[in-house]
Amino acid sequence: MIDLRSDTVTRPGPAMLAAMTRAETGDDVWGDDPTVLRLQARVAEQAGKEAGLFFPSGTQSNLAALMAHCGRGDEYIVGQLAHTYKYEGGGAAVLGSIQPQPLDNAADGSLPLERIAAAIKPIDDHFARTRLLALENTIGGKILPPAYVAEATQFAHDRGLATHLDGARVFNAAVGSNQPLQALTADFDSVSICFSKGLGAPVGSVLVGSRALIESAHRWRKVLGGGMRQSGVLAAACLYALDHHVERLADDHANAARLAAGLAQIDEVKVMSHATNMVFAQFPQADCAPLEAWLKERGILTQMLYASRFVTHLDVSAADIDTFVDAVKAYFTR
Repeated sequence: MIDLRSDTVTRPGPAMLAAMTRAETGDDVWGDDPTVLRLQARVAEQAGKEAGLFFPSGTQSNLAALMAHCGRGDEYIVGQLAHTYKYEGGGAAVLGSIQPQPLDNAADGSLPLERIAAAIKPIDDHFARTRLLALENTIGGKILPPAYVAEATQFAHDRGLATHLDGARVFNAAVGSNQPLQALTADFDSVSICFSKGLGAPVGSVLVGSRALIESAHRWRKVLGGGMRQSGVLAAACLYALDHHVERLADDHANAARLAAGLAQIDEVKVMSHATNMVFAQFPQADCAPLEAWLKERGILTQMLYASRFVTHLDVSAADIDTFVDAVKAYFTR
């Protein structure tokens, strides 16, 4: 199957599986799994942070970070389109008693500073205490402008707020902007980095930050049920991904551009945007369900909506992109 639903659908190849079977393991809850320790130290170093902590998922990594930064009744400022707000089950509110203050994202994915300023609550018992600014990079495939990130994080710090980056696809941002990882993470107090998306590992995220913040997040990881035992088997896949799957993200970006160019040639399709490894396009509403079925019959998995997202990844080749575009053309000319 050609699966364009997400970059989470990748499967570990033989070399990654071999690395997993060779992994040295211990009990990570006790802190003595050598492969996990190696992964945490390596990611923290690359991100320019003091320490790292391995999590089963990015959702849990983000939540533990929010709970480490904020207490009950506190508030974090976040975008309406951000994963931590829109797609993580309301965990901050449900499990952390943290109030989200969502703001409309600008077209480039940023949160305008004037909106952030207006959302910060005064010190008054009537209000939740604003503690944190949370951004996402990439967001909708778009790379946040570096000048904006520097300005927004400085703005937050000047007003006494901590900063968190949901960097689920921050390696896409690094490759897409030809910048080292640390250049994109330096201004944040904490960063969640996912390995089960573009990097192709089967599971896992690493939260990085100061030693004090990671110590707090370690406790919340336990509370949230994220403490794993011989998880070096999983960490080995992430280490393999760091060695072999970072630079090749450029191939995914090239394939996304190829996909966008192909869809743009079809009169019935309107390409709304494409950036890094994501393409967003509009299709006639009446054609979405039958087109999705048409594609599935031809071995192509998509989630067809009026505004559809297509995501390229290491299991999708340039030839697969051409096959998909040809199938869409065939549907509209049948």
